[in-house]
Amino acid sequence: MNPNGPEKGMEKRLLLAFALMMVVLMGAQYFFKPAPAPKAVQPVAPTKTEQAAKTEEAAKTTPAPPPASKPTPVKPIPGAEHPVQAASESTAIIDTDLYHVVLTNKGGVVKSWLLKRFHDISGKNQLNLVHDFGDAVPLPFAIGTKDHKLPFDPNKVLYSMKQSPDGLGVTFEYSDGKTSILKTFTFHKDSYLSNVRSEVLENDTPVPHVLMWRGGFGDQEVRNASSQQRTVHYDAASSKLITKSAKDAKNGAFSDTGDFTFGGIEDNFFAAVALPSSSSLEVRTYSDDLKPLKEEKAEQFVGAGFASGAQNDLTLFVGPKDTDLLRQINPKLEKLVDWGFFGVIAKPLFLFVNWVNDHWTFNYGWAIIVVTMIINLVLFPLKISQLKSSKRMQALQPRLKAINEKYKSIGLRDPRKAQQNQEVMALYKEAGVNPLGGCLPLIIQLPFLYAFYRVLEIAIEMRGAHWLWVTDLSQPETLAIHLLPLILIASQFYAQRLTPATGMDPNQQKMMMFMPLLYGFMFYYASAGLVLYWLTSNVAMIAQQLIINRMMPHPTPAGNVPAVTAPASKSPVKKTVKK
Repeated sequence: MNPNGPEKGMEKRLLLAFALMMVVLMGAQYFFKPAPAPKAVQPVAPTKTEQAAKTEEAAKTTPAPPPASKPTPVKPIPGAEHPVQAASESTAIIDTDLYHVVLTNKGGVVKSWLLKRFHDISGKNQLNLVHDFGDAVPLPFAIGTKDHKLPFDPNKVLYSMKQSPDGLGVTFEYSDGKTSILKTFTFHKDSYLSNVRSEVLENDTPVPHVLMWRGGFGDQEVRNASSQQRTVHYDAASSKLITKSAKDAKNGAFSDTGDFTFGGIEDNFFAAVALPSSSSLEVRTYSDDLKPLKEEKAEQFVGAGFASGAQNDLTLFVGPKDTDLLRQINPKLEKLVDWGFFGVIAKPLFLFVNWVNDHWTFNYGWAIIVVTMIINLVLFPLKISQLKSSKRMQALQPRLKAINEKYKSIGLRDPRKAQQNQEVMALYKEAGVNPLGGCLPLIIQLPFLYAFYRVLEIAIEMRGAHWLWVTDLSQPETLAIHLLPLILIASQFYAQRLTPATGMDPNQQKMMMFMPLLYGFMFYYASAGLVLYWLTSNVAMIAQQLIINRMMPHPTPAGNVPAVTAPASKSPVKKTVKK
């Protein structure tokens, strides 16, 4: 296990683990000789836990923002004949119900952007969306002119700065007599929306440029922060959300331009995107090798640039990716919450968990447990059907063993191997048994597992949700030793002992004992909520298995099962007649 691997490694481990499980389950049936089923195991009742305190639902309490008003056009800067600049560095503070933003006149950029209703992963500080890497990369809303070089660095000069009387607007202006820059920021008291406008003139000619947000975005304290950050834009023509990572720009920055509804930068839970007043938007993707806090090696951090033309006139959304909030601002913004491949399951699953939390449990950990138990209860008839099939498989083991003994000296490439398979399949068909029926419950749980993975990965409601000793269900446990994965491994061993072996011989059973360790590898660095889901599924399966073992009769003795006529051999057989 690599604790410092990228976040996408979890997704790969899920797919790899299930692929290995399928290989083990099907390969074991093929290569090992079957034997009679093991004896039943005494049941053990699962334990109960106490309910934790209700966690704060920050995103749900966010007031609805007002409709974005159409911004006034940027007034062109007249040909500046006299220099306009400041003598020293100073800052301006914007304080709203939702933000605490600090801007500096050195570069006319943002030094920090705090979300008042959210904290970093430690829970001690208000969340700062800006990553400050010093002079390695410019701060957010720095100017990038791409192929055109200005006579001075627009991100290091001292701008003349004016703050509006209501304290919600800041204007930056700079001129060396030939080249002039104007930037304005306008905020609202109780909204996650703001406006930014910029213009660069050289000899009264507009210079195309982008406003950049470099050095990453979001909570820098989370594990593998750089791997969770992307540039994003919504292509209205194709009705598709497109994301790009730092790896996409490893050979240099590049731009996407088109009829984009919005574009900017995001992580799993927050976004800073621009909505253009015109139909065209340019979104530029950067890659910067930077050394994050408390890390020894540099990582690739994504950066974004956005522009709506020579004169940028943009409405900004900077805040949580809350579906209700995004829908109120612009229905297309809801696409920022990407439910993934199994979205048809993940989104309803999230709504169900959210409803259970709001009406029953008042805690997302307990809500996950309740929803998981309900899912397993709905799938219980399938479990009974699968167990009945397993019982019938046990009854067939002596006859299967006889067939395997008959062909034990036959190699895999021998044509007579097909005749052995025909006899086995004929036996399965006669008894009404599906040899892969034992894999069906596992296959059905895979979409739910991935759906829970996506919910915990992107739902802002899950961020910071507590449960017992778990401080954040969307992240791995913070304890030195992760307890939930270890409990999961123990429950998996016990569940495996309870489940009918369907004729596994001792060697096959030893190989299957590695399965719980595979689960441990898959889940050790997974989010605590995902481990809680799978652990609850195990407990539900154990309870169901105990009930089934008590209620279902023993399998029919092998002698009562009608014999299966083997396929006729090509070689002639002499008949012996008794006189």
